[in-house]
Amino acid sequence: MSDKRSKALAIIAKMLPASISKGFEGEKKELGNDLGELAMVGVFDQMWTREGLDLRTRSLITCAMLIPMRANSELEIHFPAAIRNGATIADIEELIYQSAGYAGFPAATNAREVARRSLKAAGMVD
Repeated sequence: MSDKRSKALAIIAKMLPASISKGFEGEKKELGNDLGELAMVGVFDQMWTREGLDLRTRSLITCAMLIPMRANSELEIHFPAAIRNGATIADIEELIYQSAGYAGFPAATNAREVARRSLKAAGMVD
């Protein structure tokens, strides 16, 4: 296993619950399982292991890009991951407020609801 792959797997283990991170290790063959490997090769191995930005910043940028797409499944993963990577609840709130001006209130409202639900499920807010 390459150094970059080991580093990427360590980042994923920190960011994501075990139930999700196992999909990146290919332990169980299921429909579409290769999508995890594509994410490893194209995203985690290449971008999340770079030294130019810290993980907190990468997480906030990722969430900011997902909000206008209303990528709810991804936001449900990346909002808690951002907290695990050093962002605060206040950071997430400000990110959502900022997105209202640039992505529109419907996208920001959607993100607020996803954040509330996913952060509560992760035990990060009441």
